Amino acid sequence: MSKRDYFEVLGVPREAGEEEIKKAYRKLALKHHPDRNPGDAQAEEKFKEATEAYEILRDTEKRRLYEQYGHAAFDPAGGGRSGFGGFGPGGVEFDLSDALRAFMRDFGDLGGLGDIFGGGRTQGRSRQRSRRGGDIQIHLHLSLGEIAKGVDKKVRVKKLIKCVACGTKGYQGSGGITECLQCQGAGQVRTVQRSFFGQMVSVQTCPRCHGEGNIIADPCKVCGGDGRIEGTETTVIHIPKGVMNGNYLRLDGQGHTGLRGGPAGDLLAIIEEKPHDQFERHGDNILTIVPISFARAALGGPVEVPTLDGKVRFQVPPGVQSGKILRLRNKGLPRVRGSGTGDLLIRILVWTPQKLNPKERELFEELANTKGEEIPKPGKGFFDRVKEMFGVSEE
Repeated sequence: MSKRDYFEVLGVPREAGEEEIKKAYRKLALKHHPDRNPGDAQAEEKFKEATEAYEILRDTEKRRLYEQYGHAAFDPAGGGRSGFGGFGPGGVEFDLSDALRAFMRDFGDLGGLGDIFGGGRTQGRSRQRSRRGGDIQIHLHLSLGEIAKGVDKKVRVKKLIKCVACGTKGYQGSGGITECLQCQGAGQVRTVQRSFFGQMVSVQTCPRCHGEGNIIADPCKVCGGDGRIEGTETTVIHIPKGVMNGNYLRLDGQGHTGLRGGPAGDLLAIIEEKPHDQFERHGDNILTIVPISFARAALGGPVEVPTLDGKVRFQVPPGVQSGKILRLRNKGLPRVRGSGTGDLLIRILVWTPQKLNPKERELFEELANTKGEEIPKPGKGFFDRVKEMFGVSEE
């Protein structure tokens, strides 16, 4: 399904400033927030759509790319820069956890979201998010060969892992945790101020339990009450065929372990493509340079051409010009989404010999004195020939 224009989603003009965009998003986010619309799939989709639009338009660079290229700027299948999500069953997408984190980052609980939306579900959800482990970013350096075939990468990741001593509880034995007396387990404290205009109620995170609602009376001596310790874990990451530089894969729950049994963060594996000494990538196509002799250029014939699968024989047409780009079908890279494979583009380089032996010099002098095809002179149609020389031939 095609995406709607981001400015249309937020209901703002294309020249809207940062504050106008933020205000429009806040209004839509409050209207469609999952806590206000429990079980409403349509509201959840609108919440995600509004947040995705906000995340693009609030960022100066992403907004510039979007205004220039549209949605294609963030579509890996079109050679764009991926902005959200990872490769999985649903492809690249902006999921609900992304949207909720973005909303909480800029607006928190908006001074008691639970009161507005009707109760403790948000409070519990907010507390879980406060316990959530952090995300981890790693860089995967891949060769063109690995990208062409797909690969499983085994990586060791330094991160916060579960404390075995306390089983992530943060305390050992019984009676190690008690309800916070200051907030009575709510994780929030309210302050009421009276003024000429009436009562003003403010809601803040409890300073004693830091939003947990509980106090660890006897913290674990191994982890200090966190329920997690520093360690390393080995993870196998499946890289699909055809990924591009800047794409990333999201592995849910493979980040830092959450605080005292909270949900784990995610692992983000960012793709970095290694330079190749023979090929240059252009989307799903790859380009290589093949030098040939004057004789081969004039007469045409077979030449050896490197591909990602080894060398193949390729028929050069007679009279090919230096700089001409020929195409070898289906010898490029597989498309990361959908079917099909790109092409191998072959730039011909006619090699001029720098030293000639007496026999070669004699042959070239004879050729120079022979009336053959004249070199085209500048004039009508000349530049069309030059353009054609550097075009792409359909082979």
